[in-house]
Amino acid sequence: MSRTIDYGNLMHRAMRSLIQNVLTDIQKTGQLPGSHHFFITFDTQHPDVEIADWLSDRYPGEMTIVIQHWFEGLEVTDEGFSIVLNFGNAPEPLYIPYDAIKTFVDPSVEFGLRFETQPGDDDDEDDDVEAPMDEMVEDDDDAPRKDAEVVSLDKFRK
Repeated sequence: MSRTIDYGNLMHRAMRSLIQNVLTDIQKTGQLPGSHHFFITFDTQHPDVEIADWLSDRYPGEMTIVIQHWFEGLEVTDEGFSIVLNFGNAPEPLYIPYDAIKTFVDPSVEFGLRFETQPGDDDDEDDDVEAPMDEMVEDDDDAPRKDAEVVSLDKFRK
């Protein structure tokens, strides 16, 4: 019997664990260190995502949140995290399971993770094409820019 190592799923678990560890540290201190901030894009249709109806109506496929200056109620678990963010001066609670996360970016240190589609998806067309960092976050005209390192798991799949 031939057995193989599923590196794709192992990497996904490791990358989600990294996000959990980072958010757990933020939960303990209640603030982000230095100029760190996060752009997290997630699948709003994931069955375990909990967001207000008006947000899921406005973002029917995916949504990007920014964790930076104001947030509260950050609670991190093994399955995901909940947080309250401000949308037009209206605080809204969100629950995002790690499995729903598509990208996690910290532009302050040019770090990013991208979760590719899971095996079983039939479209092989350019799944490993990554957007440059400048397209994912707002430009700071005064800061020098270089390409971010985004991890793409499709490069390792057969």
